[in-house]
Amino acid sequence: MPVLYFLFFIVLCGKITVETVLFGIGISAVVSAFIYKLKGKTFKDELIIWKKIWKIIAYMFILVNEVFLANIDMIEVVLQSKIEVKPVLVFFKAPLKTTKGRVALANSITLTPGTITASMVGDYYAVHCIDVGFSEGLDSSIFVEKITELEE
Repeated sequence: MPVLYFLFFIVLCGKITVETVLFGIGISAVVSAFIYKLKGKTFKDELIIWKKIWKIIAYMFILVNEVFLANIDMIEVVLQSKIEVKPVLVFFKAPLKTTKGRVALANSITLTPGTITASMVGDYYAVHCIDVGFSEGLDSSIFVEKITELEE
């Protein structure tokens, strides 16, 4: 984060001089130390996130792709009056280790059109799907696979 604070400071200054760079480094260090102390984190905790940044970015691309594909499926359901919609409430267990991973899965499911995470208790999820077709493979979806990779 110190790098991001520094870049933000430089953007706010509008020009790069020796003084702004030195002052920016100092301010970034002080703000970072304050944030670390406030949140009870260390620089080592931040390095763990930076090591996973490419996996996080890849997950975001997968999420956007899945949302796009689900939108197309929803458009098909809405526009074709001959399709009989069969809503269903699906219960499943996901093998995720961390609370952050479980919440990320619940939010990813809710962001995908046609599905809403109705309940999440521990590893167990209740997901409402607007049609039975949307419920297939929720417990072994690409979301579960990629979040499991991020948890390692």
